[in-house]
Amino acid sequence: MTLKEKFKEILTAFWISNWEDECKKIADEFAIGFAEWLLNERTGFNRETEIKQLLEIYKKEKGL
Repeated sequence: MTLKEKFKEILTAFWISNWEDECKKIADEFAIGFAEWLLNERTGFNRETEIKQLLEIYKKEKGL
């Protein structure tokens, strides 16, 4: 499923009370997937846990 399709599914399902959390989850999954791809392609780095921690630090620093 594409990123657009995932968001559409959440946003058109008006009965989902936690749609904001679901959208954040989709965005986080995308950001982590992109970071993993970028690091693996460019550096050979592959530490999923550290990538998730870095994402949380970034979000905290940016107030997201």
